[in-house]
Amino acid sequence: MKDLALRALDAAQTAGAAYADVRIITEESESLTVKDGKVGQVSRNLTAGFGVRVIASGAWGFAASPKVEKKEIERIARLAVKVARASARLKQKDVALAPVERYVDEYITPHRINPLQVPLEKKLDLLLRTDAAMRKVKGVSITESSMSAWVEDQLFASTVGSVIRQHLVQCGGGYTATAVRGSDVQYRSYPCSHGGQWESNGYELIEELDFIGNAERTAEEAVALLSAEECPSGRKDIIIEGSQLSLQIHESVGHPLELDRVLGSEANYAGTSFATIDHLGKLRYGSRAVTIVSDPTYPRGLGSYGYDDEGVKSERFDLIREGLLVNYLSSRETARVIDKPSTGAMRADGWENMPLVRMTCINLLPGDISLEDLIADTDDGLYLATNKSFSIDDRRSNFQFGTEIAWEIKGGKMGRMLKNATYTGITTQFWNACDRVCGQKDWRIWGTANCGKGEPPQTARTAQGCAPARFRNIQVGVLPK
Repeated sequence: MKDLALRALDAAQTAGAAYADVRIITEESESLTVKDGKVGQVSRNLTAGFGVRVIASGAWGFAASPKVEKKEIERIARLAVKVARASARLKQKDVALAPVERYVDEYITPHRINPLQVPLEKKLDLLLRTDAAMRKVKGVSITESSMSAWVEDQLFASTVGSVIRQHLVQCGGGYTATAVRGSDVQYRSYPCSHGGQWESNGYELIEELDFIGNAERTAEEAVALLSAEECPSGRKDIIIEGSQLSLQIHESVGHPLELDRVLGSEANYAGTSFATIDHLGKLRYGSRAVTIVSDPTYPRGLGSYGYDDEGVKSERFDLIREGLLVNYLSSRETARVIDKPSTGAMRADGWENMPLVRMTCINLLPGDISLEDLIADTDDGLYLATNKSFSIDDRRSNFQFGTEIAWEIKGGKMGRMLKNATYTGITTQFWNACDRVCGQKDWRIWGTANCGKGEPPQTARTAQGCAPARFRNIQVGVLPK
């Protein structure tokens, strides 16, 4: 593979490329689902190929192929140069890149058990037993559980001189119990919604999650929600549970700080940003309790890796420091615009796509209070858990989120269960209303397995780490009419 990669670089330079890189990738994935006591989907996929990216005549060119052979890799490299020259006819200015170091290295996801080597029968048995445990609860109408895994081998090489091998292992899963009474439909998910929890990790993650041990409680809460009172409407102090706050970070911090969105070169999927570069170093994005970092070095984050798809080594960067906007998620090209190093956030969906600026592990750093003490310190509020719905405008400013479940807090104690809870706000006002973040004991990194971006669309796996946090005087209980 290394010889083939170097041939691609040689062919691109011979054809006139000023810069070139190549990624040769093999990825194997698996997806399993169970619904209402029966096996649904069982799929295993293998994809392999390579992509060559070049700069020629001051413009980008890209080409890819599934045929990883000498003649093909040279042909594709030359084709990428032709694409660049054609693109150059419409360029406004030459592509300029922030510098990058040369690396010859290898990175392997820390893991113990390769999820694809665990027998299929064992994994399906776990899902079926989990499903059976949920269906034992009277009043449950629908039960669904799933598990997925991805194992990727990548070789990256560039004309900078880097040759980097990466072996990335990711997996996760979860389940949902749904209860129906007339027109009322309520559901509870474990360990979180949208398919469950995902990490850069081995099958040991699935074992840690204890699917069966949490199934009955999850189903009982779904049924109990049918009899719960509606979330009240008004302004309340709210404490947001970790998995829900993770999605809040994803949508109202991660996406608006992707520098290609900020610069206007990407606008798909609710897509630009209010956080323009004239705000850098000036915008009070949140309160002093809010420090958010990009950290793809975090060992279990679904957005963790050794190097991005431009060969930039993973590092931790502050994005928001004590509430102040100080940096963006960037590529070598976008970082050059703000005269900063790339934050190593350039990633592609497979070998056949050109890299885009993508979220990494976007982590809200922990505070110094326990969840128990934070609840005790809240006189009149709500505790909101597990995402049910979300909506945000195309500048990532005005949002509304709904949660599967909520509990009233009165006099520092958790009270009655509530259903159909929602909260709404403006991004900077909301983050400035954050006055306390729970500590390390309550901190966890949550994975998002299906983040969409780009045209043609690409899917990325990202992560957001956080502990529960409190936000003061937030509008709650607004439901669509």
